[in-house]
Amino acid sequence: MDDHYIVPAHTQIGHIHLKVSDLDRSLAFYHGLLGFEITMRYGDQAAFISAGGYHHHIGLNTWHSKGATPAPVTGVGLYHTAIVYPTRRDLAVALDRLRQARYPLTGASDHGV
Repeated sequence: MDDHYIVPAHTQIGHIHLKVSDLDRSLAFYHGLLGFEITMRYGDQAAFISAGGYHHHIGLNTWHSKGATPAPVTGVGLYHTAIVYPTRRDLAVALDRLRQARYPLTGASDHGV
């Protein structure tokens, strides 16, 4: 076995799971604003959301985080994620929905994808 393996350039990440403190607030963002479809929901504990009917791209759960306070700026956790929309128009629609909802954006960039 080669000890210096490098993941191929076209590898994609299929889905992520996020610990959230408030499932409804998280769904208001991912489902309500960004438009991901809810594929399954377990009460107020977990939900799975997707684009295009995939079983789930994002899993949200409160199993160990319900009601938790936000992580401190210097704490560990998810710092950045990217959602690649199929067209520039789709991206523009999502950005406009965020703008209309006055959702605070702290940064944006083109990562060349």
